[in-house]
Amino acid sequence: MKKILATLLTTSILGLTACSNDSATPSSEGIQQEDNKVVVYSSRAEHLIKPLFDQFSAETGIEVQFQTGRANALIERLRAEGANSPADILMTVDAGNLWYAADQGLFQTLNSSIVENNIPAHLRDPDQLWTGLSVRARTFVYHSDKIQPNQLTSYEDLADPKWQGRLCLRTSGSVYNKSLVAAMIDRHGEPKTAEVLSGWVNNLATKPTARDVHVMEAILAGQCDVGLVNTYYYGRLEADTPNTPLKLAWANQDTTGTHINVSGAGILKHASQPNNARKLIEWLSSETAQQTYGALNREYPANPTIKLDPQVAAWGEYKQDQLNLRQVGVLQQKATMLINRVGYE
Repeated sequence: MKKILATLLTTSILGLTACSNDSATPSSEGIQQEDNKVVVYSSRAEHLIKPLFDQFSAETGIEVQFQTGRANALIERLRAEGANSPADILMTVDAGNLWYAADQGLFQTLNSSIVENNIPAHLRDPDQLWTGLSVRARTFVYHSDKIQPNQLTSYEDLADPKWQGRLCLRTSGSVYNKSLVAAMIDRHGEPKTAEVLSGWVNNLATKPTARDVHVMEAILAGQCDVGLVNTYYYGRLEADTPNTPLKLAWANQDTTGTHINVSGAGILKHASQPNNARKLIEWLSSETAQQTYGALNREYPANPTIKLDPQVAAWGEYKQDQLNLRQVGVLQQKATMLINRVGYE
């Protein structure tokens, strides 16, 4: 009887072990399947990111699923989804948007020595919550038949009465202009920045326009002579019209350097695939991706060791403002209040 009981007990244990192994197999396969993907919410247009994602997937075998939308809408969606969000990465433009997402508690730390080695510190969040991946400079665009480049020196100089009736600007509601004003507040304080903005308003040749493209169109139409744009907007115009009389000039080369901003990304707090998310962001900071990243939208690579796209390189070297870009987020609210106070529409 003891032998029979021992045999039955052994058989039962083996059976339980077999059942346990059988049930574990599909589960581990399911985890493996999930491990081969990463989900991105992006405010960047599909044609600017899909080639990169396709290349990453080809090299790593990790599928990139993505959805695009406006930055504010994506951030609010992530807040609403909370822990149920399928997204692993938020990719967006402007440090102000990245800072706001971080301020809402949406990111976890990157913890990547690769990103730290590839991307300069002023283009990354000091707490490692996000990193820049491409750089866009906001500087002068001017009509070369009406202005000599040495006449253009600084953002502050555009407030001088000599530019009265000759200046065009994008509306103050643009996050790019808010970030520029925030950087000026950090450098000069609010009273001096208010003085500069008031000068800009007094010098406007026409009401502020909705887009950087409209600023360039106004200059070409003879409504004004100079404006401020992100360089990639000029790059698109130049590619379509190589003989355009519009040219770029670099602001504040004798002082703080030209104001820059970034497109960038961070790993979301509730990411189900944080390791794959980290791999993707690290890959986007690498040499291969950075060359493609810059060329797709005529931006500057965030990695300073990368060779520039030939069209971008032809614009010449310039000194960047080294202000850590988290500050343009921290000061966004003050920038908005100051803009409203001086009547910059």
